[in-house]
Amino acid sequence: MKIERFLENPLVCPLDVPPLHEDHEVIGAFNAGVAQYKDEVLLFLRVAERPISRQRNIVKAPVIDLETNELEIVEFDKNDERYDFEDPRMIRLKDKLDSFIYLTSLSYIRVARSKDGHRFTVDDEALLYPNNKYQIFGIEDARCTQIEDTYYINFSSVSPVGVCDSLVSTKDFKIFKDMGNIFAPENKDVLIFPEKINEQYYALHRPSLKSIGNYDIWIASSPDLQSWGNHKHLIGIRPSKWDSGRVGGGLVPIKTQEGWLVIYHGATPENRYCMGAALLDLDDPSKLIARSEHPIMEPEEEYEKNGFFGDVVFGCGGLVDGDRLTMYYGVADTSMAGCTMSISEILKQVKEG
Repeated sequence: MKIERFLENPLVCPLDVPPLHEDHEVIGAFNAGVAQYKDEVLLFLRVAERPISRQRNIVKAPVIDLETNELEIVEFDKNDERYDFEDPRMIRLKDKLDSFIYLTSLSYIRVARSKDGHRFTVDDEALLYPNNKYQIFGIEDARCTQIEDTYYINFSSVSPVGVCDSLVSTKDFKIFKDMGNIFAPENKDVLIFPEKINEQYYALHRPSLKSIGNYDIWIASSPDLQSWGNHKHLIGIRPSKWDSGRVGGGLVPIKTQEGWLVIYHGATPENRYCMGAALLDLDDPSKLIARSEHPIMEPEEEYEKNGFFGDVVFGCGGLVDGDRLTMYYGVADTSMAGCTMSISEILKQVKEG
C-alpha cells in the first residue's frame, strides 16, 4: 500500500520543545491527539520532561506534590540493590518487576499548531497539566474526538494507584470541563467514536491484564460519555504474527460506507510496533467484519527505527479529506511524524485479510 511520509518528518522533536521546568530536559514530544480547529491543525503532544542528573550513580524521579502543587524530585542510587534501573523509563523494585514505583520523567499535554499541517510551532505553556491525585506521575497519550461543536480529549492519568483514563471537554481549547476518570486501572488506548450509534456513545479501550488474558482491544458503550458498560472483547492478539504481543487503539474510528474503519497499533513481544486496520459494523461496532492480515505501516525510516524506544510507529490521530487520510503518528517514543494514505486502499487490504 502506498504511504507518503511527509518530507518534513519528524515534524516535532524534543529539541523543538523548551522544558517547562528548571533543570529538566525534554526527552519526548510524541503520541499526540489531533484536531482541526478553525484554520489550524492542533497536535496535543505528550511532552516528557526528565530531571537532569549530574551524578552518574543518581537517578531522579519527578512527582507532583499535591499539597504544594509543586514538582518534587526523588533521588535513587544506582548502587542500591533493592531497585532495578534496566528500563530507563521507570524505577522498579527487584522483587516486584511486574510494576514500577516511580517514573523517570513527568509527562503533560502541550499543543503544537500548524496552518498547513506540515510545519508546527509549539506553545510556550502546557494545555493540560497534572492536577489531582490520579495524575501525580503525569498525564500521557491524549486522544481527541470531535462530536458536533465539542472536542473531547481523553488521556492516561498515572499515579501509584495505577493508570486510568480521564476525560475533559472543550469548545475552544481555553475553557475545559473535567469529566473525571472514565476507565479504571489498568486501562489505556481509549478511543471515543465521533458520533452516537443507536443513541449510545461507543469507545474502544485496552485493559492491561495482570493475571490471565492478553493485551487486547475491548469495546464499551455509554449514555453520557462518563458511565461506561456493556464491555465486549473485540480484537485480540494473534500468535506468531506482527501483533502477537499486544494490540491497542490508534486513531479515532473513521466512518465509511463499508463500516467503521479502526486503525490500531500492534506489537510483537519484542516491542516492534506497527499499524494495522480492522472494520466494524456501522450499526453495531461490537461486530468485527474484517481485519488486515499484514500491517498497513511498519517502522522503516531512521526516525522510526531509532530513538528513546526504537522500532515504533504509533498512529494517534488523523484528518480525513475525501479518500485521503492524513495520519499523525509517534515515532520511536521520541517525536511526531505525518503521512498520507488512501482510505479505499486501506479498506481493500482489510477486506482481503
